[in-house]
Amino acid sequence: MNKRKILNDPVYGFVSVPTELIFDLIEHRYFQRLRRIKQLGLTDFVYPGALHTRFHHALGAMHLMSLALRTLKDKGVRITAQEGEAAQIAILLHDIGHGPLSHALEHALFEDVPHERISLHLMELLNHEFGGRLQLAIDIFQGSYPRPFFHQLVSSQLDMDRLDYLNRDSFYSGVKEGQPGADRLIKMLTVSHDERLVLEEKAVYSIENFLVSRRVMYWQVYMHKAVTSAEQMVIRLMERARDLARSGVLVPASPELSYFLLNPVRMLDFEQDAAIMQRFVRLDDTDIWSAVKSWAAHPDFVLSFLAHSLLERRLFKITLDNAPLDEDFKLGITELIAEHFRLPMAEAATLMIAGRISNHAYDATGDDAINVLTKRGHVIDVAQASDLPNISSLSKRVEKYYVCYPKDIT
Repeated sequence: MNKRKILNDPVYGFVSVPTELIFDLIEHRYFQRLRRIKQLGLTDFVYPGALHTRFHHALGAMHLMSLALRTLKDKGVRITAQEGEAAQIAILLHDIGHGPLSHALEHALFEDVPHERISLHLMELLNHEFGGRLQLAIDIFQGSYPRPFFHQLVSSQLDMDRLDYLNRDSFYSGVKEGQPGADRLIKMLTVSHDERLVLEEKAVYSIENFLVSRRVMYWQVYMHKAVTSAEQMVIRLMERARDLARSGVLVPASPELSYFLLNPVRMLDFEQDAAIMQRFVRLDDTDIWSAVKSWAAHPDFVLSFLAHSLLERRLFKITLDNAPLDEDFKLGITELIAEHFRLPMAEAATLMIAGRISNHAYDATGDDAINVLTKRGHVIDVAQASDLPNISSLSKRVEKYYVCYPKDIT
């Protein structure tokens, strides 16, 4: 069987599957599951074209990794065939542990189980299944491989993951301002004497454009106020279903979703009980939406109201402020909800959602700062290399506080 396939990607054109091992990983049911998980969760409630999947993103990130490795080899960086394949596997599988609806349900369904930990565990299971051939990829993914630039290509403040999701998400959402200039950035990559990833000095303005694009995408797409409202509604819906199920109320759902609604699952449970992981890899967006359709007819008012609102796109009104919202204001909203829907205050409180969102385009203090190699051979942080104030200002964290509530009460 010919496993050296060529795929047609709408963002990059033709994308090659470089090795037979990578083809087998793409064909594996763990990876195929990513076809059924949208990359941007509920963002299509605002941008109707944002319907691409984690599967698209993973293949795109692998393609960018292949371009980055080729660039580095052309500049004289020694990269073996085994290292190149492992780096592409690491980025291909970096999101394999994502749950349904992207990030939206990461905390509503599980007990402090970040998707990166599940990704690593699934990579370890695949490594066992493939006779240890993924060990180098796992070392790169974890950052334990002694050549750190490989890990930085997978996970850093300017990695192939970010370059692809900004490129892809801006393409599918139609937000052109979010395009990061990935081609030029990849061409400017090089490796310092201590084997760390750096960019040539002439890339400074391209890096600035990348960081501005990232900030634009966060406020205009990922944290758009209507997207935030929709995501908070589905989180609150899942929390309500979970609380009802664990109190003994019948909450119809698929066997996989029912299991996670009924049982508090921690990372240790995934590691100790193989059956739990097998339930997880059968869980995708379809389970969530079929449950939402069913819950619209549930006798519990809060559950059915949230389900109906999502199905009919009756999103909660959201109020944003630069300062924490007054407790009396939130209490007043809860009282209005209770009065309008004739609910006890405890139930009314579940329809008033308050929280905080933040945007940090660049962390200049982190260990994975974006470094620039000057023409004199010095490695410095990009904020020092730039003669424009934008990069310094982009390193400041911007926080906004929100409260969401049904429009009916207004």
